[in-house]
Amino acid sequence: MSGAGITAAVGADAISLAGRHVVVTGGGRGVGRAIAEGVLALGASVTVVDRDPAGLEELEAQHGARLMGAVADVVDEAAAARCVDATLERFGRIDGLVNNAGILRPALIEKMTMQQWREVIDVHLTGTFIWTQLVGEHMLARAEAGHPGGAIVNISSDAGRTGTVGQLNYAAAKSGLLGMTMATAREWGRFSVRCNSVGFGVIETAMTETIRGERFGAATLARIPLGRWGQVEEAAHPVCFLLSDAASYITGQHLFANGGMFISLA
Repeated sequence: MSGAGITAAVGADAISLAGRHVVVTGGGRGVGRAIAEGVLALGASVTVVDRDPAGLEELEAQHGARLMGAVADVVDEAAAARCVDATLERFGRIDGLVNNAGILRPALIEKMTMQQWREVIDVHLTGTFIWTQLVGEHMLARAEAGHPGGAIVNISSDAGRTGTVGQLNYAAAKSGLLGMTMATAREWGRFSVRCNSVGFGVIETAMTETIRGERFGAATLARIPLGRWGQVEEAAHPVCFLLSDAASYITGQHLFANGGMFISLA
């Protein structure tokens, strides 16, 4: 893009997602839902994947034809393939993927069961691999047909950089997502497919109730320079940015929305 083209792109048009389609996993509630609604607000259509049909039905009723709900477990390869096929049949394209689905199975290391370990690793890492591969095949095919471009955002966490007591499985998974992000960016950059991650600190959702509670809340809050918990909309904003043309020269990077809870030069 020329200098003049870059100048012209700065502003509202750069952040717009009009005419695009984005898939959000784990989008029935919490941060995932906020991401889906943020994508819609910027003009895109969206496929929301979740295991809970109730949340999807509510979203479909609210947003109509621009939103398709898909009930699926992200680690179910056959279900993922059906969802991608149904999305392409209805919308014709996929321009963005947000690998947001996640679970917690807390336990101290010496008490963690193999099932607790595997469930978290499967959802965060294997699920991300399955959906990245399936959606990526479509993005690469579009690139070969002369329509390059696509954006993938993996949802990580400060736990992937600092570790967290009682969540070895979660910390390992979120750290692994940083590596997956960088590897995907390196492999698919030549197709103009970008891959970045967004990591969160303490966002006010059901998943963070324990750390925000009476036992840990005050000490945790004291470590956040902004002095408050993050809101789901604030978590969605950087994701929407990375899906947009405003981030067209950003790939393989990690953006953390944590209120300053973890600050590092690197």
